[in-house]
Amino acid sequence: MDLKPTKPLSGFIELLPVQQRCFDYCTSRMMDVLRRSGYNRLDLPAIERAEVLTDKDNWDEIETQMFLFQKGDTKMGLRYDGTVGLSRYVAGHLNDLTFPLYTYQFARNYRGERPQRGRYREFWQMDIDILGLQSLSTNYDAEIVATLSKMYESISDIVGNVIIKIGNRKFWNAMFEYLGLSEDQSREAFVLIDKRDKISGFVDALTDVVGAQKANEIESVFQNGYRSFLNKTESLDSSISEMDEFINLLNSMGIKNAEIDVSIMRGHSYYTGIVYEFFSVNYPELPAVGGGGRYENLASKFSKTKIVGVGASVGVSRLLVALMEMAKIDLSRFENPVDVAVLVMGDNNVAYAMNIVSQLRDAGIVAIPYLDTDKKFKNQIEYADKIGARFAAIIGDDEVSKNQVALKNMENGNQETLSVADAIKTIKVK
Repeated sequence: MDLKPTKPLSGFIELLPVQQRCFDYCTSRMMDVLRRSGYNRLDLPAIERAEVLTDKDNWDEIETQMFLFQKGDTKMGLRYDGTVGLSRYVAGHLNDLTFPLYTYQFARNYRGERPQRGRYREFWQMDIDILGLQSLSTNYDAEIVATLSKMYESISDIVGNVIIKIGNRKFWNAMFEYLGLSEDQSREAFVLIDKRDKISGFVDALTDVVGAQKANEIESVFQNGYRSFLNKTESLDSSISEMDEFINLLNSMGIKNAEIDVSIMRGHSYYTGIVYEFFSVNYPELPAVGGGGRYENLASKFSKTKIVGVGASVGVSRLLVALMEMAKIDLSRFENPVDVAVLVMGDNNVAYAMNIVSQLRDAGIVAIPYLDTDKKFKNQIEYADKIGARFAAIIGDDEVSKNQVALKNMENGNQETLSVADAIKTIKVK
């Protein structure tokens, strides 16, 4: 019989235990920041109705690459981010929730895009959102950015620092209105600006869409700065003022790693105001490791009540897994999670050994028993060494008869016979 493949599908992630410990350590610290900040954890379904995920009826024309399937007459899809499901959830529980509502999700998401480093088909993402009814102050945009900054700061010892780049959809809406662009021209210009750093002939491509004069006007934003368009129109003045005030507010909150970059557009069409992306300072070769913005119309297909939101996503897999693949994270600190390997010499000593294991664990000591009692001592001590245990607690007939433990220090080889209470003290001192 031919053996079946052992590798996962392309774009799906599997971590080794030491990598998983690092992953869990980082995500736990990030969620601690969210819990201290008062965000409510939500765990929403991974599968949604297709009509929730997309407005298109013809699956062949769906622009977002989603995993779609059908069960009976029901068309369904795997979630590709947390925002759409959240909008459905909030609209369905309006009378049960208190606004402004602080939420976060930490879940797997699925996209059928081409796998590459930092981009996966199945990936962990942390979504944080604040939602309000009818209106939501732009102060909440700053709260989201500040919270994200603290989340990344909590794992900076592992992944280094980030820089926050901030744009504003309102600025470009005002700019395109000032230039007299049509709706189609504006849409194409949005896409080009979003990809500006990746297009060698940006101005030429823009010229094909809006003409040379208007293309040069748009390019002048990047050459001369967004403030060079002050006093052109009220809409431009308002959007420029909004960006300046936003940066000032972040500074007052102690966030010093943020800057205005009007090329930040964000790909999702539902963003309507301030948008932002987070980039690794230490590893600039990575794509954006997080980002988000304000959305005011996404929930309109679920509720007649206006639900305004501001939110962001942390690309946990995009950051942590990519850096592990690049061997940029020092995993040595996560290699020895076991304090004691309890080695049992003979079946008749298993009950006593398991009682010792229970006492060690109750004392807050990480203990793991080796229960293949027919194995030689050499095999058992090699196991203790391979898992990086700091101590080996050896249980044989003598230890059971004296109600003691033979405790071997795996670092220096010293071994002594101790009472269980003294063994616990010795392990905890180390």
